[in-house]
Amino acid sequence: MRWPATSNSAKGKIQNDGVLSIVDFSLPSSKKRLFVIDLENGKLLFNTPVSHGRNSGKGDATSFSNAPNSFKSSLGFYVTGNTYSGEHGYSLRLNGEEKGFNDNALSRGIVMHCADYVNEGLVQSQGYIGRSLGCPAIPTAVHKKVISAISNGSCLFVYSRDKGYLAKSKLINFSKLV
Repeated sequence: MRWPATSNSAKGKIQNDGVLSIVDFSLPSSKKRLFVIDLENGKLLFNTPVSHGRNSGKGDATSFSNAPNSFKSSLGFYVTGNTYSGEHGYSLRLNGEEKGFNDNALSRGIVMHCADYVNEGLVQSQGYIGRSLGCPAIPTAVHKKVISAISNGSCLFVYSRDKGYLAKSKLINFSKLV
């Protein structure tokens, strides 16, 4: 099974269509809410915790933004870019595909990277993992494998039950869910 392009504007951008990644921000940060799915073989490759922006909420991500310096997570469809070594080591550029929701991701520096604050120990001690400046940060122990699996043109979908996003997304019709 291949992941179809979601619109004409996304046509040709999905190069790694055998993999689909979903961040489910309807789940609390104490849960594993990043799902990486091998569509070719119908298998779950990774299921791991993932951070949300510090201004998106404490344990639950409830507020989202596309604005610079908001320190909030952005919802919607992304196409993964290339990898690079940056401030947080091995990282992955994310290209936001939804105008008004995540199209400022590159200029905001929203990337997937590892972080020590994404760990089960924090869940045990405070009830939630640490938060980022808006990036979907993942555990250090799995970040290289996850990033390698989804880099270079796969689809990453960051979801929440946010009514504004669900009503206004132009790439997918959620109107029956709102």
